Amino acid sequence: MATTENLQAAFGGQSQANRKYLAFARKAEADGYHQIAKLFRAAAEAETVHAMNHFRALKGVKSTAENIQAAIEGEGYEFREMYPKFLAEAEAEGHKAAIATFKYALAVESEHHALYTQALNALNAGGDLSAAPIFICQVCGNTVIGQAPDECPICRAKKDRFTEIA
Repeated sequence: MATTENLQAAFGGQSQANRKYLAFARKAEADGYHQIAKLFRAAAEAETVHAMNHFRALKGVKSTAENIQAAIEGEGYEFREMYPKFLAEAEAEGHKAAIATFKYALAVESEHHALYTQALNALNAGGDLSAAPIFICQVCGNTVIGQAPDECPICRAKKDRFTEIA
């Protein structure tokens, strides 16, 4: 049992290191340190390799239907329980930056829950989601299938802040 817990902790730590190093790379790039940025991106990718190896050892990837169900459950927990609690605590402490980021995440996780539910329904009907572009708001993470809106309904960012996902 300890090994399973260690694998879960290692997966979480490596996943977090990936995101942190990518944030560091963006800062280094913005500061004009292109090779340092490249080093951060390389380390981030290496951390992804480690995380995926740990996740594979955990047998974390199942059938597509099971994976979608796990995503629905995770997103549901986040928007029903986790982020409301985090938001209330941030509001009580007056932490404005945390309030904003928790509000964004709360709204977007609810959207993800709905999108995954649509995906599971399509899969259960014997198919895939209809082919369409998918866009992500780079301010709040809003995920939109179809066309990016002129203004994000969650954070009010303009259309040019949406990035199409390949």
